Amino acid sequence: MKIERFEELDVWQDARELCGLIINLCNNNLLSKDFTLRNQLLSSSGSIMDNIAEGYERGGNKELIQFLFIAKGSCGEARSQVYRALDFGYISIEESERVIELLLTISKKLSGFISYLKKSEFKGIKYK
Repeated sequence: MKIERFEELDVWQDARELCGLIINLCNNNLLSKDFTLRNQLLSSSGSIMDNIAEGYERGGNKELIQFLFIAKGSCGEARSQVYRALDFGYISIEESERVIELLLTISKKLSGFISYLKKSEFKGIKYK
């Protein structure tokens, strides 16, 4: 199957789901009152899906790989922020576990995608 749009990527779809979970946490908990942590968490989770999209749209595998690494870094940043929200008592253990599990899944998918692209002969549509 050929992927023609970033929206078709499983990892981007997971990142979009993550953003939905994060906004619900941010709006329905004590976290909504901690504007700094709330904004950091919204930003880092949004960065994951945005960097996947931007890297894909650039049309070259090397750039895509670079943006996937940035997205992977944002996964770690968001995970750390979720732990902080848990430690501050803003979210429950169950809420944190669900989000952390999805973040770990996304991170693993990004690693697999990066590995695949590094081995691929195809260099991207802008080099055709």
